Amino acid sequence: GDLVAVADYRFCRADIGFGHIDLHARISGDNGKTWGDVFTIIAGDGKKVDNNPNLSLTAGYGDPCIVADRESNRVLVMSCAGNVSFQNGTRQRHQCIARFYSEDGGQTWSEPEDIAESIYSQFDDSKYGPVRSMFVASGRILQSRTVKVGNYYRLYCAVLVRDKSAKHMNYVIYSDDFGASWRVLGDINTPAVYSTADEPKVEELPDGSILVSSRYEGGRYYNIFTFYDAAAAQGSWAKAEFSGASNNGVESKDNSTNGEVMVLPVTRTEDGKDMHILLQSLPLGPSRANVGIYYKELYDLLDYVDPSSVAGDWDGVKQVSTMNSAYSTMAWQKDNRLGFLYEEETHGASTLAYGGYTIVYECFDIEDLTEGKYTYRKE
Repeated sequence: GDLVAVADYRFCRADIGFGHIDLHARISGDNGKTWGDVFTIIAGDGKKVDNNPNLSLTAGYGDPCIVADRESNRVLVMSCAGNVSFQNGTRQRHQCIARFYSEDGGQTWSEPEDIAESIYSQFDDSKYGPVRSMFVASGRILQSRTVKVGNYYRLYCAVLVRDKSAKHMNYVIYSDDFGASWRVLGDINTPAVYSTADEPKVEELPDGSILVSSRYEGGRYYNIFTFYDAAAAQGSWAKAEFSGASNNGVESKDNSTNGEVMVLPVTRTEDGKDMHILLQSLPLGPSRANVGIYYKELYDLLDYVDPSSVAGDWDGVKQVSTMNSAYSTMAWQKDNRLGFLYEEETHGASTLAYGGYTIVYECFDIEDLTEGKYTYRKE
């Protein structure tokens, strides 16, 4: 039931490839009421940055994504790493993908391992490869509620890829051994989102299919992977659809910023009907400000039968921040509340004269989040 929060600490005030970045963490043992001291998972050294032609894992570690195994005390973190920016990557010289394990619920961590080559190489023979760059999306790694192979429930992680012609696209990778090895979900020649892609997130829909949610100016792009053999991870992607003001979707006004996506089982209070809701967090805008959480009712299969059904006609939104704010993620807590973590300029603008983003934690009951329209269905 502990909460583990991880964020990057940017001494260089920029992304991976531009200098020294550490990974910092805090742990709460009481559902977020109090938090332990900040500690360092890994410290970057900031070296080998100035036009060094060689790859360096140790320069910095940023944009972490995390998952805690539901049946053990193991925790996995992956992050971007090294001395090459996403924009400047080539097949020979690109960002590293660092992998860290904790065996004690996030208290202590293994040394980083670079697993980039094992994933990059899977695209070498695709029509888009060899790929130049890959960004492992920060925030929440998804652990399946339904598919277990061997000792672990399956993991899914969404990635942003920059192909050989510099097009941006999203894929989903999966692991059946808690991150020891990863495979591309579906056909390597069929990305989940093509051309319009940016930083993505991933979630499992009530029927077990996989939803990808991709950052885009003004909203999100959604796509769905439908299995014909879930145990073997066999299936196919549909066609990505945009969600924004034009279809009463999730509007991120005047900004393009990543957020989190999550499905929860609920009961509708007005008639006692059991169903699910889909959550999507992002800055409501204008610009990177006013982070909020949209919600959409998933009453039956028709509400998520295809990406256009997911993209349109969302039901409501809760504004969380009232000031400049940006990236966000969420997790479901042991006390059946939604833990929400987001960036906010609480103490001033993100310039050299001020502290930049604070990492803020809040939690909500489903009733709080939806103005009493739904209650959490814990059974």
